[in-house]
Amino acid sequence: MAGAHLFELVIAMFLAIIALHYLAHRLGLPPSVALLAGGAILAFVPGLPAITVDPELVLVIFLPPLLLDGAWSIAAARLRRHLVGIASLAIGAVFFTTVVVAIVAHFLVPSLPWAACAALGAIVSPPDAVSARAVLERVRLPRRLQILLEGESLLNDASGLVLFRLAVAALATGAFSVADAASSFLLLAFGGALVGVIVGTAWVKFVRHLGDEYLIIAATTLLAWISYLLGEFLHVSGVIATVTTGLVASWHQHTVLSAATRMRGTSFWTVVVFLMEAAVFILIGLSLRAVVERGGGFGQLVETMAFPAIAILITLLVARFAWVFGSELVIKLCNTLGLARTQPLGIGGTAILGWAGVRGVVTLALALSLPEDFPGRDFILVMAFAVIVGTVLLQGTTLGPVITWAGLVEAESERARMTMSQAEAAMAQVQFATVRDLAYDGEGKLVHPQLLDRYQRRATTIVDYAKRTEDYMPMLHAHFDVVLEAVAAGRKELIRLHRAGEIDDETLHELERDLDLEELSAISAKA
Repeated sequence: MAGAHLFELVIAMFLAIIALHYLAHRLGLPPSVALLAGGAILAFVPGLPAITVDPELVLVIFLPPLLLDGAWSIAAARLRRHLVGIASLAIGAVFFTTVVVAIVAHFLVPSLPWAACAALGAIVSPPDAVSARAVLERVRLPRRLQILLEGESLLNDASGLVLFRLAVAALATGAFSVADAASSFLLLAFGGALVGVIVGTAWVKFVRHLGDEYLIIAATTLLAWISYLLGEFLHVSGVIATVTTGLVASWHQHTVLSAATRMRGTSFWTVVVFLMEAAVFILIGLSLRAVVERGGGFGQLVETMAFPAIAILITLLVARFAWVFGSELVIKLCNTLGLARTQPLGIGGTAILGWAGVRGVVTLALALSLPEDFPGRDFILVMAFAVIVGTVLLQGTTLGPVITWAGLVEAESERARMTMSQAEAAMAQVQFATVRDLAYDGEGKLVHPQLLDRYQRRATTIVDYAKRTEDYMPMLHAHFDVVLEAVAAGRKELIRLHRAGEIDDETLHELERDLDLEELSAISAKA
């Protein structure tokens, strides 16, 4: 395909993303469902060339930045607190599901070698980070459940990739060792973590000397691919390397990034992640055409593959539920025996955890990366695509109602010790104390009376608000409604002055930026 035509297709894909997101919003559907369906429809548009997806390229382009973004925004303290639970899902559940799916696949297709069945299990077992984000950003969960699902989606790709490579190698060599598998996983994981710490630390030291915010944003954007590619080059886990890099950089970003860099970088990165997440689902849908053609058409696929696909999908659901409910029973048993004091999730929380296993780009990329002569390649590819479509359509669309049914309440132990109002009051008190010390010159003369009065009133008001939040809430909303109206009036006058030629473009942009910051501050305070 000519370069110009490829670029036209990319632009058309981005236009389709905007249209499908808008349609999903209007219909109340998860965007992932609309994008997946839209991509599948586009795949069969007459005259549109068949889209072939290079699996290695897909993983390298899309996975690192999305992993870095997830690690950047995850709550590191809660990640450490629930590391055992996350490891149980990201490692234990993936291994368990791989074994169960391999057994069922061998039962369905006895001629399929065990190594090929294990490869299928490894391909479909890890829930996808991109798909999980697309689902979780639309729902509200208690913090513990949220961190378990976010942490699992960040780390389980490494487990799935390791198992997949071991299964492919076992088919080639005819040998498989559990001890070798465990040692390989530990080596890849610890090696990836070490690479991530090194790259993240280097980034922290590097950005301190850059100074220019645009250079810092550019360097941070490249950070995802640097850590991933370096990890893969050193034959350790690029996934773990990228996640660790994101955790290190996120921990230090509050001290090494300026306010302007953080605001502009967040805006830029939000758009990049939005386009990448959406493009992943479009590409999955576009891949349907190749899957159908290899299977001999829709009729042939439905006739020969429908039952195995449904069986594999049900196996995935049952295996995940068995693992999470089994883990819940182990927690209760350990609490009864006095071996641990972990709070069980309860029926509702465990049900949500079991239902939130949506598959996506990693499953597709691994299936497509199988060698052409791999036993049962077409069967595995169809099963992988069926699992992606099934989990996105089934679990992605029903997770919200399941959460509503569960009626979960935030556990007391998971709540922060201070509310946002209390934290703001503590911050305002320290700010007032600092201004009070600096408001006087060396001779004790007050040189900043208005500044001192402003911070004193602010500290007093915020402390009072923290004590009586419910009483002040209506007045607070009304106050910032007036502020927003004033900002709108100021912007209207600013534009009038510019259109009349009274002010130049530079003045317009400078004053408009001040109004934008005031508006964002008011919206944030009102929320």
